[in-house]
Amino acid sequence: MNNKISKINLNHSLLFFLIINLLTFVCFYLQVKNISPIICLSFILTLGISHGALDNYKGKKLFKIFNIDKFIFFYPSYISIGIAIIVLWLIFPLTTFLIFLLIASYHFGKEDTQFLITKENSFIQLLYLIKGILIILAPLHFHFNETINIFKFLFIENEVFFSLLEIIEQYRIIVIGIVTSSLSSVYFFIKNYNFNRTSIILDYFSILLLNFYFEPLTAFTVYFCFLHSIRHIISLANELDSTNIKKGLNLFWKKCLPLTIITILFFGLAFYWLINQYSLDNVIFKLIFIGLASLTFPHILLEYFLEKNERKTN
Repeated sequence: MNNKISKINLNHSLLFFLIINLLTFVCFYLQVKNISPIICLSFILTLGISHGALDNYKGKKLFKIFNIDKFIFFYPSYISIGIAIIVLWLIFPLTTFLIFLLIASYHFGKEDTQFLITKENSFIQLLYLIKGILIILAPLHFHFNETINIFKFLFIENEVFFSLLEIIEQYRIIVIGIVTSSLSSVYFFIKNYNFNRTSIILDYFSILLLNFYFEPLTAFTVYFCFLHSIRHIISLANELDSTNIKKGLNLFWKKCLPLTIITILFFGLAFYWLINQYSLDNVIFKLIFIGLASLTFPHILLEYFLEKNERKTN
C-alpha cells in the first residue's frame, strides 16, 4: 500500500464529500436537479477522458515487456478495439451494453479501492465488481424511469429486458443489490482497518447522495469526472514522479494533452454525423455512454495485461 497516496485520496474523498453536500444543499434551495447535458459532455471529454490519456505510455511499457520494438502497432490495435466495440454495440446492443455495465462496475470498484489493498485474490476481484455496481444500481433505484429513458437512447429496444427491469424494481432486487454493494464497502473498510480507509465510507455516501438528489446523467458526470477520474490521475501522477506529486501532476497534464485532444476531435466528428439524425440530448447520451464503452474496453484490457505481466517480471 502506498501510504502517501492513501492519505491524498482520503483528503480528496473528504473534500468531494463536503462539496457534494454543499452542492446538494445549494441546488435544493435553487430547485435545480440537473446540469445541462452539453456541460456534462464537456466535463467528460476533458477531465473524464484525460484520465485514460496516458494509455500510450502504458502501451510502451507492455510492448517493452513483450520485447516488441515496433510501438507504432499499438495505436491501430487500440483504435481497432474501440471501433469493434461500437460495431458490436450497433449489431448486438443489449449484449454489449450488459457486458459494458459489468466491466464498468468492476473497473469503478477496483480503481476507487485498489490503492488501499495490499493483497488481491479472486474474492477481492469479485468484491471490486460488487462494490462498483453501486454506480449502476443507485440511479436505477432513485430515478428508475429517467435511467430507463437513457437506456433507450442507447439503441436498447428489447421490451423483455425493460419488463425484467420493472420486475426487478418491483420486487426490490435493486435494493438488495445496493445492500450487497454496501456490505462490500463495509468489508473493505473494516478489513485490515486503518484511518485512510475512511475514504471508502465517504465515497459511498457521496455516491448515494449524488444519485438520491440529482438526475442520473448529472450524478454520473460528477462522480466520473471529480471522484473516479481525479483519483486515477493522482495515481498516474505518482507513477510519473513518486517524490513530488505536484511535479507528477504537471507531467501528467503535459503528457495527456495530445491524446485528449485527438479523442475530442473523434467525438466531434461523431457529433457532427449524429446530430443530423437525432435530437441534441439523444446524441449526447450516445456519445457519452457508447463513446465511453469504446474507450473503456481497450483501456481495461491494457491495464489487465500490463498489471498481469508486471507481476511476473517483479
